[in-house]
Amino acid sequence: MASGYDFIIVGSGPAGSAVAYGLAQSPKKPKILVLEAGGENGDRNLRVDGQRWLTFMNKDMNWGYKTTPQEHAANRELDYSRGKGLGGSSAINFGVWTVGAKGDYDEWARLVDDDAFAWDRIQARLKQLETFHTQLPADMDASKYVAPRAEDHGSSGPLHVGFAAKWEKDILPTLGIFADAGFPLNPDHNSGNPIGMSVLISSAHKGLRSTAKDLLAGLPENVTLLTGSPVQRIILDGKKAVGVESNGTQYFASKEVILSAGSLDDPRILMHSGIGPAEQLESHKIPVVLPSPAIGQGLRDHAFTPLVYKRTPESGSGRAGFYGNQAAQDEALEEWKKSGTGPWTQYACEAGIGYFKLGDKFTSSPEYLGLPASEQNYLNQDTVPHYEIITHFPMHWFLPDFPKDSLDYFCLLVFLYNAQGRGQVELQSSDPEVPLRFNPRFLESEFDRRAAIESLRDALRFAEFPAFAKDTVGTLAAPKPDATDEELLGYWEQTISSSWHMTGTVKMGKAGDEDAAVDNNFRFVGIDGLRVADMSVVPVLPSCHTQAVAYLTGATCAEKLVKEYGL
Repeated sequence: MASGYDFIIVGSGPAGSAVAYGLAQSPKKPKILVLEAGGENGDRNLRVDGQRWLTFMNKDMNWGYKTTPQEHAANRELDYSRGKGLGGSSAINFGVWTVGAKGDYDEWARLVDDDAFAWDRIQARLKQLETFHTQLPADMDASKYVAPRAEDHGSSGPLHVGFAAKWEKDILPTLGIFADAGFPLNPDHNSGNPIGMSVLISSAHKGLRSTAKDLLAGLPENVTLLTGSPVQRIILDGKKAVGVESNGTQYFASKEVILSAGSLDDPRILMHSGIGPAEQLESHKIPVVLPSPAIGQGLRDHAFTPLVYKRTPESGSGRAGFYGNQAAQDEALEEWKKSGTGPWTQYACEAGIGYFKLGDKFTSSPEYLGLPASEQNYLNQDTVPHYEIITHFPMHWFLPDFPKDSLDYFCLLVFLYNAQGRGQVELQSSDPEVPLRFNPRFLESEFDRRAAIESLRDALRFAEFPAFAKDTVGTLAAPKPDATDEELLGYWEQTISSSWHMTGTVKMGKAGDEDAAVDNNFRFVGIDGLRVADMSVVPVLPSCHTQAVAYLTGATCAEKLVKEYGL
């Protein structure tokens, strides 16, 4: 038994670390315990920028979750990776630092009736979290494509973000082709308006990836951090959370317990504490403390499909000489260890990223017009995109049996946005160590299928544009240019993957919202002394890759706690 803490935070991912960071710096220095299920993730070599695509394959750092077989994904079980250890999923993600749309946050504020989530307030927190490095490569003029405004970014936060120091040779020509093909350009996708093609801002600087562990580095003595401490259940005194249990040890908090274990694991901890859908708990003989039918019921996620083309060596990125030569990769790793420079800070470290609106064919479709008026109003906002593109994805690490003679290739990912389908995470055992069953229900919604078809068709405009197509010498993975709706949807079903942006399973809402489990102060409805702060509470599916949103969610919760407790 351990006591003497004011706050206990479960999980050290971006949200949990941001809660700890915000509380720890408050003047009254409350005593904080952070419990992390995994290990230290202490090896600096796990943070090589160009190897950001491989870290998730480290089984010590990944829970290794899978979805249930997905009906509209050829009945495949899809990878549902979640980070394990200090930093949570930020330790294994792909380093995309995107904030989303002003419209996302204003919609969040509307849905929960609280301006704390509106864009101007969120942007102020973003500035406190990041140090945005504006340096661009000295060997190329990227000013036509990159022009962030200083007032949109932070300069003294603990998370170092920015652009790669050296870019692959076809990055700028690719952006030029997008512009010539009629896609708008955007000088800064993190300004609050992501619409257009941009150069990717990454959570990395000088070849070193940033993770949530950076928020926990050098915290004051009032913070205790324990790794190897998975939480099985919340300790309740009636309807009040007073602590948590981890591996038989009980830890007590005099003020609050904050769950930040993520969209897939918050519901597990809650359910094994007797909080959740009553029929699920009863079927596994877990005593019901609080029936809460919303728990686990609002799962949303982004998904993507790849387009991969073999290119002429002259037009490509120059990757073949690096990825096709193990000795060169080994030598580059030694250079990185010594100086943080070299090819592992260039290849697959920079990309084009774009967010786009679809045209009248989409917005006048029966599937679009069948949405509730409030959802249409949200999607019609100027800053809210309908789909996303990322270029220069290192697909040779992900496609089995990638042909070694095709390392001069170009890969573009097409992301499905604004999914209307709602999946579930559900109990499958009375053992709290057994993961829940994860069913995101990809492409089950008619709207999602229509959005998938139109997004892919729009992205194919780039691949078919003459300035790009003239240097394509083969197709490694793509539908044919004149594919029908049915063929485009079939391509999605054969190739779809999760983006690991799981959201909404312990949803935030207004009093009386049947699908909400927490209020706009992150307080769990019906249990005193318990808050939830991570992507599980976010009531919109943000128009971005979600690590920055997770940090901002934690920072917002910390701000509210500091104010409420007069810290």
